[in-house]
Amino acid sequence: METPGLVVHGEAEPFSTALRSLVNNRLYSDVRFVVGQEQQEVFAHRCLLACRCNFFQRLLGQEPGPGVPSPVVLSTVPAEAFLAVLEFLYTNSVKLQRHSVSPVGRGLGGRGTEAEETALRLQPPTLQVLEVLTAAVEYGLEELRELCLEFVVKMLDVELVCETLQVAVTFGLGPLQERCIAFIEAHSQEVLGTRGFLELSAPALLPLLRSDNLCVDEAELVLAARSWARVGAAVLERPVAEVAAPVVRELRLALLAPAELSALEEQNRREPLIPVEQIVEAWKCHALRRGDAAREAPCRRRRGTVPREHHRFLDLPFK
Repeated sequence: METPGLVVHGEAEPFSTALRSLVNNRLYSDVRFVVGQEQQEVFAHRCLLACRCNFFQRLLGQEPGPGVPSPVVLSTVPAEAFLAVLEFLYTNSVKLQRHSVSPVGRGLGGRGTEAEETALRLQPPTLQVLEVLTAAVEYGLEELRELCLEFVVKMLDVELVCETLQVAVTFGLGPLQERCIAFIEAHSQEVLGTRGFLELSAPALLPLLRSDNLCVDEAELVLAARSWARVGAAVLERPVAEVAAPVVRELRLALLAPAELSALEEQNRREPLIPVEQIVEAWKCHALRRGDAAREAPCRRRRGTVPREHHRFLDLPFK
């Protein structure tokens, strides 16, 4: 009987190093990408991409014609994130970082004016790992996605959490969304002051405002919601109240004391944010001294709710 063959393995590190040297290497490359808003050229090898990723197999399925092939344009993925994806496809490993290496590296690369280069340097650093995670989801790279998720969960902090929550909501990453919400519940006041909070979409903000476990008082949450809506109104060129409409119903106005509610009502006349009927419902709870007096005025206390005298009349204490 013939003896079955034995599979033997050489050292993995030299093999990985050799393949890594081919990432974005013009030598022997047969496909050229133009990537990101900076339109950076990236060189790759069709057979390797096609055998490692179904997305690229479909994208590169047709044989290139004679002459110099046209580049494949991928404008939505930043160049640095795309290079990280290629590194993973070539070597089955990738170096993940919280931030991009250099704002200029992901921008004009020295090709812009001095003013443009200065503006890029003043931009907040890009969260590189989230860009790689986004690309992994879009390209169907499950293993890379799991590696990014593991990295993000370990590195989660006040600066990173809102951007991570936005990615989780956008791509339906339920467990990651739960981790982000739990983190924000424990660090509510710090997170509300971040740029990332102001840039959340309404679908990402909603589960936060519905949480009983936020460690923040309702008065501060109303101020944060107004700041969030102002930023959205400026970006979208829409009225503040229109931007706030999908989320503002989750504010628990009945938790505010009468003086606070009066001040909010006056500010709301100057800068509409909250529907008038929602404020009326909160006043109804005060007038009747009952938390269930108005169905549209939730009275459940949050973990960070500061006690007020009228709270003893509310029927739904925090559990």
